[in-house]
Amino acid sequence: MASNRGVVYEGPGKVEIHNIDYPKFEDPNGKPITHGVILRIVSTNICGSDQHMVRGRTTAPKGIVLGHEITGEVIEKGKDVLFIDVGDLVSVPFNVACGRCRACRERNTGVCLNVNQQQPGGAYGYVDMGGWIGGQAEYVMVPYADFNLLKFPDKDQAMEKITDLTMLSDILPTGFHGARCAGVDVGSTVYIAGAGPVGMAAAASAYILGAAVVIVGDRNPERLAHAKKMGYETIDISKSDNLGDQIAEILGEPVVDAAVDAVGFEASGHGSKSEAAPASVLNSLMDVTFVAGGLGIPGLYVVEDPGAPNEDAKHGMLKVRFGKGWSKSLHFHTGQAPVLQYNRQLMQAILHDRLPIAKIVNATVITLDEAPKGYQDFDKGAAKKFVIDPNGLVKKHAA
Repeated sequence: MASNRGVVYEGPGKVEIHNIDYPKFEDPNGKPITHGVILRIVSTNICGSDQHMVRGRTTAPKGIVLGHEITGEVIEKGKDVLFIDVGDLVSVPFNVACGRCRACRERNTGVCLNVNQQQPGGAYGYVDMGGWIGGQAEYVMVPYADFNLLKFPDKDQAMEKITDLTMLSDILPTGFHGARCAGVDVGSTVYIAGAGPVGMAAAASAYILGAAVVIVGDRNPERLAHAKKMGYETIDISKSDNLGDQIAEILGEPVVDAAVDAVGFEASGHGSKSEAAPASVLNSLMDVTFVAGGLGIPGLYVVEDPGAPNEDAKHGMLKVRFGKGWSKSLHFHTGQAPVLQYNRQLMQAILHDRLPIAKIVNATVITLDEAPKGYQDFDKGAAKKFVIDPNGLVKKHAA
C-alpha cells in the first residue's frame, strides 16, 4: 500500500509531520463507501480556523490530521462516482456534504444533516465536524464526490493559477459569503474587522460586488500595511476606543452600510490591548452599521472554548448588545459559508483575471515539512496565506 504523510495536532502549540494511513474508502465510523475519490493533494492551505485548534482554544483531540482547504488530482474513484474521473483536477469545498438531505438540496451545505453525528455540518480535519480526516497531507479521501467536487475545466490553465484557485476551498467563498450576507452592493461603504486572509478575501469580495469604499480594521501593522498596499482603506483599532470616529475620518460620517466580522471568537476588542473579546467586536460593528444595514459573520465561533477568559465564553455565550441591533433593524448572518453556492462563479472570476486573490492574501507556498514553521509564523500574525505543496506539484509546474 502507498505511504502517506500529514500534519498532525499534538497538543496546544504543537503540530508535527507524521506518517499517516493511506486513505481508505470508508467513513469516519469505518463504514465502506462507494461514492468517494482519493486525491493526490496539489495544494492545501493553513487556515486561521486551524490555528484556533493549535492554540488549544477548542476541544480538538491530540492526533487529529489537520486541513480543510484542499485542491487535488483524482487518482482513484469509487464505483458509484459517475461524473468525476481519474485525472481530474478539482477544488474541494471545506464543507463535507451529502447532497441528499434537505439542507443540501436547499444548497445550505454548511449544515448538512448526514455527515456528522454530533451536529449539523461537517468538515475535513476539524474538531466536532464529523471525524473526516484532514487534507494537510499527501493524499486524502473525499466522499460524495459527484456532489462536492468542483472540476477545473482546463488542467494546464488551472495550474497556471493554482495559488489563486486553492483559495476556492474556503477563504474566498467565506469572505464572499460574509460580504454578500452583509448586503454589500454597488456603491456600498463597508467595514471589515480583521486583515487576515479571510478579512482580505472579504475585502476583495466587497470590491467585486461593487463597494465604493472598503475599510479594513486590525491592530497588526504588517497586515494593515499589506491591506493598504492592496488598495483598501485601513484603520488601526489599537489607536482609539471609538471606531465610529476613525471611520468618519475616512468617510465623513461615523457609519458604514455593511460590516463583516472576519475574525471570530478569538478577536481582540476594538481599542483593548490584549484580551480576546469577540463580543466587543460585534458590538462595535453594530454601532457603526447604518440603520437597517447588515452584519456578515463568517468568522468562526465555537460551542465550547476551553481557553476562554470567563465561564460564559467557555460555553459560547457572549455579551452581545442584541437590543442595539434590534433597535437599529440590523440583520445578522452567521455560520459556515456554503461553498458550493459560490465557488463556480468565483472560479470564473479567477480564470478570467477579475480576482487576483493570491496576490491580495499574499499566498506563500511552502513544503509539507515546512508546515510547522508556517503555523508558527501565521500565529505571530504574518501577513501571508501559507499554501502547502505536499507533493511538490506546485513547485514542479512553476519551474
